[in-house]
Amino acid sequence: MTRPIPDKLFFKIGEIAEFVDIEQHVLRYWEEEFDALKPTKNRSGQRLYQRKDLDVVLEIQRLLYEEKYTIAGAKQRLKNSKKSTVQLDFAFDRDKFLVWRKDMKSELEALIKIIDS
Repeated sequence: MTRPIPDKLFFKIGEIAEFVDIEQHVLRYWEEEFDALKPTKNRSGQRLYQRKDLDVVLEIQRLLYEEKYTIAGAKQRLKNSKKSTVQLDFAFDRDKFLVWRKDMKSELEALIKIIDS
């Protein structure tokens, strides 16, 4: 059973560690190892994790502890999943576009005739 994530903008390292049930030094180690995990720091140097950072921590924990990946394997898996989610498909069907444009043009011309009369 998963616990609901608190509705907060920022989390301190202790809150994250308690939420995912790991030690703070493990989180600091993961920050060094995983490029995807880069919490910001406030003026006093405290780490401030955002929701996206918490999602990354949960994913790293799942890969390491449940799926039994090594650190290197988990890094590769995160990198591959990031690439697949970032790429977008902007392809479009030119023929459908031309038909749509023709229909739109004829509708606009019909509206102009209505307005003029």
